[in-house]
Amino acid sequence: MSTVKTENELLKAIEVLKSRAWVDLTHTFGPDSPHFSAFEDAEFKTLFTHDDGFFAQRFNFPGQYGTHIDAPIHFVRNKRYLEEIELKELVLPLVVIDKSKEAEENNDFILSVDDILNFEAEHGRIETGTFVALRTDWSNRWPNKEAFENKDEEGNSHSPGWGIDALKFLFEERNIKAVGHETFDTDAAIDVRKNGSLIGEYYVLEQDTFQVELLTNLDKVPAKGAVIFNISPKPEKATGFPVRSFAILP
Repeated sequence: MSTVKTENELLKAIEVLKSRAWVDLTHTFGPDSPHFSAFEDAEFKTLFTHDDGFFAQRFNFPGQYGTHIDAPIHFVRNKRYLEEIELKELVLPLVVIDKSKEAEENNDFILSVDDILNFEAEHGRIETGTFVALRTDWSNRWPNKEAFENKDEEGNSHSPGWGIDALKFLFEERNIKAVGHETFDTDAAIDVRKNGSLIGEYYVLEQDTFQVELLTNLDKVPAKGAVIFNISPKPEKATGFPVRSFAILP
């Protein structure tokens, strides 16, 4: 294949992509944004202003802040750091399982294998190598910290999540590549309390793949047919980092 023909094909591909609708799946975050309870608030500091000749800032936050990507090493020893994830792994067919009504009615909703099978009965089998996102519309609570944490009178959080059996089904029976969700954690808050740990998150990262947390705008993406891009900086030996996730619609 000639270089000219290859260039033409690439340019045509870009034209096709730009003709489609693009959906930003990423929250804008700042010092007052919701975040995992073990972390302190982010700090943004102005170092120089235009009066100094240029405008520059310093940002101080944990790697797992805002909409972010978790590398396998985040939970599992001897797995890959963020920089070791290949670029082509970060661009995947996107499947969105909508359980927003269920999560609204029951904030402790946990996705089951039956939920996945019901989804497939309507939309077809989930293909190998896909990125599967759980839509709960929890992102509508952003940027209200109190609403996002959703604590009861005893101080216990209530938020939806993936069931461990559902995750095992997706990775082992459907051979998906990665998952994403709108909450702080992979696991529902009630499961975290029951199990004493994030067994779902550990399982996902144990597959030597990544996940994306705190996604938004999944309500603007179809159940199937879109493609997700998960683009982040490349810090050395990072366990995760804020990500710019977006979808291109069919």
